[in-house]
Amino acid sequence: MTSPKIPTATLGVPRIGPHRELKTALESFWSGKTAEAQLQDSAKALRAAAWKDQQARGITKIPSNTFSLYDHVLDTAVMVGAIPETYAWTGGGTVPLDTYFAMARGTQGTARSGCGHSHEEGNGLPALEMTKWFDTNYHYMVPEFSGEQSFSLASLKPVEEFLEAKALGIHTRPVILGPVTFLKLGKPHRVYTDTLSLLPKLLPVYAELLSRLKSAGADWVQIDEPALALDLSPLEKAAFRTAYAELAKAAPGLQMMLASYFGGLGDNLETALSLPVAGLHLDLVRAPEQLRDVVTKARKDLVLSVGVIDGRNVWRADLKAICDRLTGDLGDWPRAQIELAPSCSLLHVPVDLDLETALDPEVKPWLAFAAQKMDELVALADALSGGSRFSEKLVAQSSAAIAARKASTKVHDTNVAERLRGVTPWMAARANSFADRQKAQHKRFDLPLFPTTTIGSFPQTADVRKARAALAKGEMTKEAYEAFLRQQTADAVRWQEEIGLDVLVHGEFERNDMVQYFGEQLAGFAFTHNGWVQSYGSRCVRPPIIYGDVSRPHPMTVSTWAYAQSLTAKPMKGMLTGPVTILNWSFVRDDIPRADVCRQIALAIRDEVGDLEKAGAAMIQIDEAALREGLPLRRSDWKVYLDWAVECFRLASSPVTDQTQIHTHMCYSEFNDIFEAITAMDADVISIETSRSRMELLDVFEDNSYPNEIGPGVYDIHSPRVPDVAQIVELVKLAQQHLSDSQIWINPDCGLKTRRWEEVRPALVNMVAAARQLRQSPVRRRA
Repeated sequence: MTSPKIPTATLGVPRIGPHRELKTALESFWSGKTAEAQLQDSAKALRAAAWKDQQARGITKIPSNTFSLYDHVLDTAVMVGAIPETYAWTGGGTVPLDTYFAMARGTQGTARSGCGHSHEEGNGLPALEMTKWFDTNYHYMVPEFSGEQSFSLASLKPVEEFLEAKALGIHTRPVILGPVTFLKLGKPHRVYTDTLSLLPKLLPVYAELLSRLKSAGADWVQIDEPALALDLSPLEKAAFRTAYAELAKAAPGLQMMLASYFGGLGDNLETALSLPVAGLHLDLVRAPEQLRDVVTKARKDLVLSVGVIDGRNVWRADLKAICDRLTGDLGDWPRAQIELAPSCSLLHVPVDLDLETALDPEVKPWLAFAAQKMDELVALADALSGGSRFSEKLVAQSSAAIAARKASTKVHDTNVAERLRGVTPWMAARANSFADRQKAQHKRFDLPLFPTTTIGSFPQTADVRKARAALAKGEMTKEAYEAFLRQQTADAVRWQEEIGLDVLVHGEFERNDMVQYFGEQLAGFAFTHNGWVQSYGSRCVRPPIIYGDVSRPHPMTVSTWAYAQSLTAKPMKGMLTGPVTILNWSFVRDDIPRADVCRQIALAIRDEVGDLEKAGAAMIQIDEAALREGLPLRRSDWKVYLDWAVECFRLASSPVTDQTQIHTHMCYSEFNDIFEAITAMDADVISIETSRSRMELLDVFEDNSYPNEIGPGVYDIHSPRVPDVAQIVELVKLAQQHLSDSQIWINPDCGLKTRRWEEVRPALVNMVAAARQLRQSPVRRRA
C-alpha cells in the first residue's frame, strides 16, 4: 500500500489492547500478583503495538501520550502537580504510582510502600470524584483544586512517550489535554474557586512542557480542547485567547493542532479561528455543516483536520458520500492544508472487527471498529488524492454495504412501527399523584425509617465468570448452569436476610452486563465477543449494537424474579435497565432518529414491567444510569432530548397500579442540569451517587422541594474502601440537612458487581448498622 498524499491522523486509539491486556495487567498489579515493573512493561508493549499498527495501516500522523494506565484527565492532573493534600504528595520527584492509583481508586488501610500516607490507618483514602467525559460513556477523574493551588511539571509522560516511539523509529504527534478544558473539568475543593482564575498559574507549566517536547524533537503537538463544543461565556472565550497567546510563545517552531470534538464550534468559531495555532480539528460527524463556514472564514495557511469518520459509533462509513461532500465543501481550500481524521479519538469504539468470528454474517459487513476506521481514513485520503486499487476496492465495498443494510429485512419490522404509531400520552403517565401512591405503598410495605437496600447486582466472582464461560464453551449444560445460578441467588437472598436488609435483590448473577443482558433477549440487537470499550481504568464493556427495530419476543426477568421472591417474605425488587440507558450504552443505528429507537425500547420494557407486576412484583427498579450523559452539549438542544427521554422512561414505567413502587437509579450526574426532568420522571424512589461529593448533589433536591423518596448513596462502590458505621452515619446526617427522614433510603452508590465479597459483606453490614443507629434519633419522622 502506498502512502496517501493527504495526511491521515487518528487523534487517539483504544488503550486496552485487542484482548484487554491492560485490564489483565492492572488487576494483576492491584492484587499484588505482579510488581510495578511488570505493569510498566505491559504498558510499554501496548503502546508499541498501537503505534506500529497505525504505521502499518498507513496512518501518517500517529499520536503519542494517548495511552493511560487509568485516565488521561488524571494523567494531566498528575502532570501539572494538581494532587490534593489528602494524598500527601510533597512535590519534587516522580509522583509514585501508588499515589496515582490512590487518586483513581482510593485506598483501604495502609497503602503499599511509596504512597507516603502517614495518616492512612483504618479506612484509607477516598478516590477523586468520577464523572462522564462530556456526553460519552467514558468516565474521567475530576481534578480537584484548592484556593491556594499551585502547579509544577510533576510528570514528563508526554515527553517520555514521544521519545519511546522515536526509539522505535516512529515520529509521533504528542497529544495533551488543553489547559482551558482541564480547568473547566475540575472542581474547587471546599472553598469556592473560579477554576479558570488558576490559568495564570497553570500556563507556565504547559509552556515548560511544550518547550521540552520541542527539545525532544517534536514538530507538532495536538492540544485537545473539547470545551470549544460547549456554551462558553465571554470570560471563558477570553481565557482561550489568553492561554494560546502564551503557549504560542513557549516553543517557537512547535506547531499546535487545536482539536475540538463531540460537536460543532458554533458561536465559538470566531474564538477558535483567532487563536495562534497552526491547525484546527473539526468534528464533521456531529456538525458537518460547519466546514463550509470554516473554509470561508479561516486563514488559508491553517491546516484543517477534517473529522469525517465516526469515532463514536461502529457503522461503516459511506466513503463515496464523504468524498463527494468533502470535494464540494472544501472548494478551493489548499489540499496541502488538509488532514483526514475520525471525528474524535477512536478510544470510544472496539479495537478490531476482524476479531469477531460469530457476528451475524449479514450484519458484520455493515460495521467498522477502530482498525477498520483507520483503513477507511487511508482509503479516503487515497481516493481524494487520485485513487488506487486499494481505495477503489474499499469505496466499492462501502457502497455495497450501505445498500445492503438499507434493503435488509432484518432492519425494519412493520409490527413495531405500527405499535409506535399507537402510543398515546396517557400511556406515559401513572394513574394518580405520588402523594396518593406513597400512602398506598407505605401501607403495603410498612418499612422502617431509613429503609435499606442495594442497587441490584452483587459481586461477579471468579466462580460466576467461570460458570458463564463454561456454558459458552459447551463445557456445562444449560440445566447445570441454571442450577448454579439458583444456588448463587439463594445464598445471596439468605445472606441479605441475615444481615437485616429491608428490601432485597436477587444479585443478577445471570447478567453479564446491565444492558447486554437485555439486548440479548430483544429483537434488533447484535453482540460481539471482543468488542470491548474502556469505561474507566480496567473496567471495560461490550456495548450492544442496535441495528434494527426493537421488540421483546418473550419475558426476560420474570422467572428469575419469581424464584428469588419465593425464597423470602421481604420485598424483592424486580430489576430492569431503562430504555434511555439501553440506548445510551449501545451503539445505536443511525438510519432513524434516536428518539424513535428509544421509544421502541421503552415499549419492550413496558411489556416486562407489566408481566413482573402480574407475577406479583411489588417493587420494580428501572435503572436510568445514563439519562444525564445523553444530554446534548449545548443548552439550546436540551429540551428536545429531555422531553423524549422522560417520555420514554414514563412509557416504560407507567402501566402499574399505585401500590407498585417504581424505583430508578442514576449515577454520576450533575442533577442541577436536569432536575426538572428528574421530577417529571415521577419515580417513587430514586437512588443516586452522592458519597464522593459528600451529599453536595442533594442541594438541588432541597432547593426545589423534591417530593418523592431518595436513596443518596452512602458507600462508594468504585473504590475498594470499606466505610465504617460512623462514616455512613455522617453521610446520612449530611443528607438530613437536605431531605426529610421520610424521603431517605440507605443504599450504596451503584451496583456491587465489580467489587469483591470481602469488601461488600462488611460494607453492607456497616450500612445496616448505621441505619439502625439513625433510627434511634430521627430528625423528621416518616410520614
